Amino acid sequence: MTIHREGRVLLFWMMIILVALNYLLYYFLPEQNLLLNISMLGSIIIYLLVLQFFRNPIFPLPNEEGIVYAPADGKVVVIEEAFEDEYLKEKRTQVSIFMSPVNVHVNRSPIKGVVDFFQYHPGKYLVAWHPKSSTENERTTMVLRNEKGTQILVRQIAGAVARRIKWYVKPGSQLEQGGEFGFIKFGSRVDLFLPLDAEILVGLEQKTKGARTPIARLK
Repeated sequence: MTIHREGRVLLFWMMIILVALNYLLYYFLPEQNLLLNISMLGSIIIYLLVLQFFRNPIFPLPNEEGIVYAPADGKVVVIEEAFEDEYLKEKRTQVSIFMSPVNVHVNRSPIKGVVDFFQYHPGKYLVAWHPKSSTENERTTMVLRNEKGTQILVRQIAGAVARRIKWYVKPGSQLEQGGEFGFIKFGSRVDLFLPLDAEILVGLEQKTKGARTPIARLK
């Protein structure tokens, strides 16, 4: 387990501020033992909560042609047929994974392939399970093409708490299966748009692990 680079600067300055705050309380209010203990305990809890947001587990990456792996840790909240009208312009099977604040927030490539399309969209910050969040919230859209020419679409969606999406790809980027392509701070949702003939391997409410839980098998 490591700390993701997106959180290192924040965690460093947060530690400095919390240490300074507790030092000032101890300096000016040395007799207030209860207050000092509450401040110290509260600082440790807050720091640990933020620290776990940025954890980045280390594990062997998958390499299975034809298998689509989860792009994020979370829970499957949508499995349905939907029309993808931004790029693919056709009906697809949509699988959506909700990332809560306690999940790992790294987003990983579900397949090995090349990025055919990438677009960032500014937008609102509706709760991630809102029906309009996938079209009105801040989001990114990435289309990956595997060696057989099959395309899948991956969409990062910011939520009510997540106010910053990060991405590390552009059109033409080559991604390994399970490789990092982005990060959503403090959780949100990731949508997959798969071919209709793909065999779905997960069910609603199932927990997922990024790059470790098989989502579908491509024909």
